[in-house]
Amino acid sequence: MTTPTLQRLGCFTRVLDNTSAAERYRLAAEQIAQAEALGFDTAWVAQHHFHEAEGGLPSPLVFLASVAAKTRRIRLGTGIVTLPLENAVRVAEDAVVLDLLTGGRLEFGVGTGGTPSSFTAFGLHSDQRAEVFARHLALLRDAWAGRPLPGGDRLYPSSPQLLDRVWQASFSVAGAERAARAGDGLMLSRTQPRTPEAPHARLADIQLPIVEAYLSALPAGRAPRIAGSRSVFVADDRALARRLAEEGLRRGLVRQPVPGGPGADAPLDLLIARQDVHVGTPADVIASLRADRTLAHVTDLVCQVHPMDPPHRHILRSIELIATEVAPALGWRAAAPVAAKTAAGAPSSSSSELQTTIA
Repeated sequence: MTTPTLQRLGCFTRVLDNTSAAERYRLAAEQIAQAEALGFDTAWVAQHHFHEAEGGLPSPLVFLASVAAKTRRIRLGTGIVTLPLENAVRVAEDAVVLDLLTGGRLEFGVGTGGTPSSFTAFGLHSDQRAEVFARHLALLRDAWAGRPLPGGDRLYPSSPQLLDRVWQASFSVAGAERAARAGDGLMLSRTQPRTPEAPHARLADIQLPIVEAYLSALPAGRAPRIAGSRSVFVADDRALARRLAEEGLRRGLVRQPVPGGPGADAPLDLLIARQDVHVGTPADVIASLRADRTLAHVTDLVCQVHPMDPPHRHILRSIELIATEVAPALGWRAAAPVAAKTAAGAPSSSSSELQTTIA
């Protein structure tokens, strides 16, 4: 298996800060601005319908349009749009407009979707997801390519360049092969389900065969794009990191118990191991990420604090420590820092305070 090299560092948010919806959006935007100032390459947001505790953002393209106005360089991604629940032509139109307004910064991640009850609210059945996903993705590609749509109309404006920025999320070998044959990127989740036969398998045990299938099916000459999403929370003090992680992990399990998983009263180290989180000082997290064999094969490391979900100020510090200490130890090099933007979009007079040089 050819090993891609780590090229990009991403910041991912489920928009789950413990506050109102409007404040959640403001804090998430501030976290993305912090990531850009520290050289992160990408920022990703998840789409979730209806369930406040699962994810706080039903309209990721609207949110990213607002973030785009406050940033300059960082690429903005959907991780993911639940494509079976969308009108494919309308999503294609919104994505094109957003990409043009951001100067070509959109990365478009799609997936088949999660919670079955969400499908019911949209008048669909969860067992239709694969069929609807395939149909909608084909329609999306036709629209962006400027090909005739049903009825003969063509998308205006079209956007063939977006065809090279599609990512497919998958838990399976078959899904990885599908993404590869299309030349799309592959998104690997920190929530990779275990099988009944191997309930305690490591992420690498399950994900390395998926990576191998993707690389084997990729067309000749097509560069691999593999994003590995991981739960990462870094603090200056190990005890503080573990305390905040424990609070978040136990809180999350009370709200959403994991079938067959440990309960909220389980020992902390068991919760950390079973929920695949990386927590501690920079040295702790560097060691645990290096032990994750899947990450040796990704082009993009995408870090999120969920399911630990510490307070906002600790998320900002974690983003800083990831950029300045953790990711460089894994072979990543930061992009040139940028000046912060004011609300009007002009460089801030204090932007130099946000610039960080990474050796």
